[in-house]
Amino acid sequence: MSASVVSMVLFAALLHAGWNTAVKSGHDKSLNAVLVSAGAGAIAALGLCFVEAPSPASWPYLACSVCAQVIYYRLVAAAYRHGDLSQAYPLMRGTAPLLVALASAPLLGESLSLNGWGGVLLICSGVLGLAVDAWLRDGVSARATGLALLNACVIASYTLIDGVGVRLSQAPVGYTLWIFFLTAIPLLGWTLFRRPRELLRYARSRPALPVVGGSGTLGSYGIALYAMTLAPVASVAALRETSILFATLLSVLLLGERIGPRRGVATAFIAAGAMVIRLA
Repeated sequence: MSASVVSMVLFAALLHAGWNTAVKSGHDKSLNAVLVSAGAGAIAALGLCFVEAPSPASWPYLACSVCAQVIYYRLVAAAYRHGDLSQAYPLMRGTAPLLVALASAPLLGESLSLNGWGGVLLICSGVLGLAVDAWLRDGVSARATGLALLNACVIASYTLIDGVGVRLSQAPVGYTLWIFFLTAIPLLGWTLFRRPRELLRYARSRPALPVVGGSGTLGSYGIALYAMTLAPVASVAALRETSILFATLLSVLLLGERIGPRRGVATAFIAAGAMVIRLA
């Protein structure tokens, strides 16, 4: 993978870690997810008038991706209600790239090189190692584990869908903006129907979250989708999970958390995997 694509995906990973760090402090995970989605949708709506529309060939993929993204946001909130971020997040993000790598050859016709597989496995091992460390420290929530694994399948699904869709779209920016705009509508509409007063109160208490979280998730995934037009989907999906490495560094620098030996080894695996993918 070229240095420019690697740098691009690493920046996307940094954005992903940044908005997740911002979300981490909120107490209502469901409303957090809705506010982030609504912020991304509003930003996307502003940009749709200025970008090229995706090709009609990509519309079925766009529709399927939106359905998967809505399910993803709901499962994220559910997983965080039943388990800690440190348990659910690495399990979701570490399992999904491995599923993408396994499915890429039969579904997309993309076979990874030996170095590519080595990088994917190193990153996945490191991320899953962080989940194991959290389990050993805090115990296992069976329900959170099940929800996280289910969401890993959803993440892998929309990654593969968008890997094809964005290439057919001939307009990566437009394709990305439509995903976030359409995803926000059912999430925000359902929450306004079920919990209107709670949502408005919560939004007033966290006015920066839609802007910070929305721009972070939109920018992160948009860059990753563009990178998928230049490099194998599996490699991009795995490299994006270096967000865990950035999240760990941010937790130390900004939140005062400590890194034990197990977390240190796991993050070293992630960093090594990123370097191996660069050489693939």
